[in-house]
Amino acid sequence: MSEYESFVERVLKHLPSSSPTAFAFFHWAQAGRPTEEGVALLPVPGADPEKVVAAVMDVGHYVGNIDHVAESRAIADPRFVAPDHVRFYQRVDLPMLGAMHHELVLHRMGTRSGFAIAAWEVLRAETDALSSKVGARSDYNHGAWLVAPGLVGYALGSAPKRDDVGFLKWKALTAGADAAAPRVLRGNIEGMARWAARR
Repeated sequence: MSEYESFVERVLKHLPSSSPTAFAFFHWAQAGRPTEEGVALLPVPGADPEKVVAAVMDVGHYVGNIDHVAESRAIADPRFVAPDHVRFYQRVDLPMLGAMHHELVLHRMGTRSGFAIAAWEVLRAETDALSSKVGARSDYNHGAWLVAPGLVGYALGSAPKRDDVGFLKWKALTAGADAAAPRVLRGNIEGMARWAARR
């Protein structure tokens, strides 16, 4: 099973038995990793699964629509064919922490447990080949969007390569990131939902 599929399985195990009526966040430790994984769910009246997933797959238009995304562009790759898969480069610029970047592959996964799901995983060799002078490279970065009618979820597990950051930034991007996760994930959900609604 691929990394993104394993991650989605873990996410589904941590979802509540009934849809939340307000913002909800669930998190768990993953063995051998310096950050927790987490999933946030937010009721979004009128959210349409197909429209939201279509926005998620439109990686070339994240800048200006999703907070902190400084660069995002699709990369042609015969291994990953649209509309169900897309390889892309992304650089995020985090306030007071600086830039992080990586190459990812995003996959449509169909519907599972009532959610339309699109999930991604890092391309290890391609990310390692990026310049650490541009930003810290992700050691791991996997996540998923989960969308049911009127409900949007966002799940994430991420950390930078240890050698790319100093001690204080490492703490901020691991322990600090865990503490900030509910706010960050909610912001991403709200941004994606707004963008999908006006497309």
